[in-house]
Amino acid sequence: MTVAGELMGSPSQRGRFGDYGGRFVPESLVPACEELEEAFDRAWSDPGFRRELDGCLRSYSGRPTPVTECHRLSERLGIRLLLKREDLNHTGSHKLNNVIGQALLAKRMGKRRLVAETGAGQHGVATATAAALFGMECDVYMGAVDVERQELNTFRMKLLGARVHPVHSGSKTLKDAINEALREWVATVETTHYCIGSVMGPHPYPFIVRELQRVVGDEARRQCQEVLGGADPDFVVACVGGGSNAAGTFAGFVDSGARLVGVEAAGGAAMARGIPGVVHGMRSKFLQDEAGQILEAHSISAGLDYPGIGPEHAFLGEHGRAEYYEASDEEVLAAFRLLAETEGIIPALEPSHGLAWVVRQAGRMIPTGSSVMLTLSGRGDKDVALVMELCG
Repeated sequence: MTVAGELMGSPSQRGRFGDYGGRFVPESLVPACEELEEAFDRAWSDPGFRRELDGCLRSYSGRPTPVTECHRLSERLGIRLLLKREDLNHTGSHKLNNVIGQALLAKRMGKRRLVAETGAGQHGVATATAAALFGMECDVYMGAVDVERQELNTFRMKLLGARVHPVHSGSKTLKDAINEALREWVATVETTHYCIGSVMGPHPYPFIVRELQRVVGDEARRQCQEVLGGADPDFVVACVGGGSNAAGTFAGFVDSGARLVGVEAAGGAAMARGIPGVVHGMRSKFLQDEAGQILEAHSISAGLDYPGIGPEHAFLGEHGRAEYYEASDEEVLAAFRLLAETEGIIPALEPSHGLAWVVRQAGRMIPTGSSVMLTLSGRGDKDVALVMELCG
């Protein structure tokens, strides 16, 4: 079992982070999960695989991404605000860090096709990008509601050669896209790798995705220490849906003195209002009614429109190492515009949740003069049309 001295280390042999995680899948998928776990363990300990991955991230994705100090916004808020610029990663978000690694792993396993789910479209775009790069087939499942509100990313996926499948069941959002992607994986597991986009799903996915996103936190810690004269930030903040950018960020700072803060959408705050349960192959916290039926989440951001949270986040929150708060749609829109107007950076709506919390708490929970590092997990091109429609 993961214990206090091993926070954000390897999960238990059963794939658990404390009471959360595990592998709850149909019997037909157990061998596929076991094969993936063994393949990742071998690859992750292979210097050749790590060199190939690092080379792709450097020469193709553009890593390392910089840390930018927000001088004008910092002065306004009375704090020292630093942004980890994953919006400058190729395809416009942190998602490619994970997908490049999983695509290389799939090739190593002899898989010829990638299947993925997507909400905001960024993971779908990243998966389609990696498939094009490595000459693989690609199918992406996306809720019909998200297809409409993320029209630009839908076209980008098609432009990259992926087949996009709108999902019309349930709430027609991310939860339902995951269901369809899992069904497709069950039917085609011999030739297909399911490229999960967040720290969720059955073991070993939460561990794999966190390790592939750890590059964000490791880079950010070194960069922040350079800016802050060898010190770590007082606060490290990231948005959380499933929670991959936050997990990758927190992994770099978990053994520091920084307060780790995850910010969920107010309409999907599973950490605050969720109940332990099993969904999508994992035990974690989910929004549920008294009968155990999963409730629909709501967020202005398609990427955070999920009724659960990754199992390692559930563990970190219960253990007390990370804190989880929420931001409303109205606060998010205001933060979106504020960063654009003060720093010339248009953020995605997802990390705007983290910024909204920072703006609200500056001078309160965040004492004046504190240093804050926020992971800007994506750029806002995909959201501009929606914001224009809502705000004019």
